[in-house]
Amino acid sequence: MSWPQSSDPSPYGPPPPSDGWPGPGPQVPPPPQGPPPVSRTSIVVALFLVAVLAGSALFAAGFTLGLQQSLTPGTAESEQELFAPFWEAYRKVTAEYVGSFEPRDLVEGAIQGMFGALGDPYSSYMTSDEYRQSLEGIEGSFEGIGATMDSFLADGTDCTTLGDGCELVVEGVLPGSPAEQGGVLAGDRLVAVDDRSVEGSTIDEVVDRVRGPRGTDVRLSLLRDGQPVELTLTRDVIERSAVQATTLADGRVGLVRVDGFSSGAADDLRSAIEEQLAGGTQGVILDLRDDPGGYVDAALEVASQFVADGPIYWDEYADGTTVPHEALDGGVATDPAIPVVVLVNGGTASASEIVAGALADTGRATLVGETTFGKGTVQQWHLLSGESGGFRLSVAKWLTPDRTWVHGVGITPDVLVEPGAPDAADAQLDRALGLVLAALDGTPGPSAATGASPSPPPVPASAPLGSPVAS
Repeated sequence: MSWPQSSDPSPYGPPPPSDGWPGPGPQVPPPPQGPPPVSRTSIVVALFLVAVLAGSALFAAGFTLGLQQSLTPGTAESEQELFAPFWEAYRKVTAEYVGSFEPRDLVEGAIQGMFGALGDPYSSYMTSDEYRQSLEGIEGSFEGIGATMDSFLADGTDCTTLGDGCELVVEGVLPGSPAEQGGVLAGDRLVAVDDRSVEGSTIDEVVDRVRGPRGTDVRLSLLRDGQPVELTLTRDVIERSAVQATTLADGRVGLVRVDGFSSGAADDLRSAIEEQLAGGTQGVILDLRDDPGGYVDAALEVASQFVADGPIYWDEYADGTTVPHEALDGGVATDPAIPVVVLVNGGTASASEIVAGALADTGRATLVGETTFGKGTVQQWHLLSGESGGFRLSVAKWLTPDRTWVHGVGITPDVLVEPGAPDAADAQLDRALGLVLAALDGTPGPSAATGASPSPPPVPASAPLGSPVAS
């Protein structure tokens, strides 16, 4: 049995589980049954097991060397001819290839090729390490130093491959983390990890080198105000909160930002909103910008804090069957007297789109910002037996309460607002605040057509946080 998940820890790659992230977690499949003995004279019989990603089943295939005949016991009779070329190629490689190889590498390569043939960026094979790291990213808990980093060119634009002006910059350090205790500061430029230069690497590759088992050391070579700084840090378990909360307009409006839908995100959000309402806030701004998604269960719980009843989203399976996921009881902000505005942009994807779509379709919130990413599939995460890695597979579409499929299209907000210059006030948050205050004061809000609105106090551009990669 496997558990559905909502997007890759990120839609960009690792999304997006796709669009509702996995439930409790993958389970190890039952051990495969061995094939019946094959008896022939003058031939050598070799048995190889290949994982076929059809539910949790494995099939065993035997083949004979020296004969143009493939025996695949355990495979359906109708598929014997289909799999014959695979075993023919496998037999040829293992019998005659002049170089060295590991049979496990051939099997894993075949599985990887199977997923590549699907042409689905959200369905993919992962090694055991990749599988573990992907789930750690979704869970919001990992082993590392507790610093967030991003890559920029000198003009502030994003870049991918480090070097030639593309620098890896520390965006921040988590309180109490090894990075903070060891002296890492926001603004530091990372130039080498364990005396190995970061040039030519991607940010993800460098983050993999910075992370590592708890209790092990990592040496960072940094540039701080142009001066070299060498630090040795001891890695630890890092718990990263996906929810950040503050208040605006003298406490009248609560701002809650969700950076990802980990297993604990819904509880953290509920606690934050409860605390804000108890302190006198009257309206809520839910900031889902650059939120790549996470677990679908978390998305259901978050949306249920605002929507009292009815479906939050629907699953549609390959056979056309649709299954509604109803709002959960006990939401803390379902009262229509509490105005809600949701901030979205092109980085709002997967599980965060489930929440945005639910609040929009039910009329519970006004959406402000830019069109969302558009990831409308649900992935199932599955761990293969042994050390053969695992995979995520798109197994369903998710639909908004009105049964709209947003895949490849995204959700267009009610009020379109461009983000503005990086060093300017946050125009999108400024507009959202104006909407909430207008609703509280009983004055007309902006229309989607004109975008006209009252002018609340400007909000600093630094109020909403970005989504750098955590190390």
